[in-house]
Amino acid sequence: MKKIEAVIRPTSLEVLKKALNEMEVRGMTVYNVMGRGLQKDIKQYYRGQEVEVDLFPKVKVEIVCRDHWKDRIVEKIIKVCQTGQIGDGKIFVYPVEDIIRISTGERGDSAL
Repeated sequence: MKKIEAVIRPTSLEVLKKALNEMEVRGMTVYNVMGRGLQKDIKQYYRGQEVEVDLFPKVKVEIVCRDHWKDRIVEKIIKVCQTGQIGDGKIFVYPVEDIIRISTGERGDSAL
């Protein structure tokens, strides 16, 4: 099993959810996060003071899937979220050792 973490633009979330739902990928966890990568600082004014903003709003989507689904899900995330601009985000893939469904005690694939 694999855990896919995608840090994306907030504007891409609804389109990504729809695309994943069409693939019958429904299990996901979504967080509102702040982050930065290659994006440059921007200057804004707050109460007359110049402030450099170097953390930008992002959305982190976590999906745990069977190994053979990993590539399809990653490709779909790229297809939906890629604009070609700095700030599109990143995808991280990790191995998952075990999954336990708390309500039934099921483990592994059956807990997905």
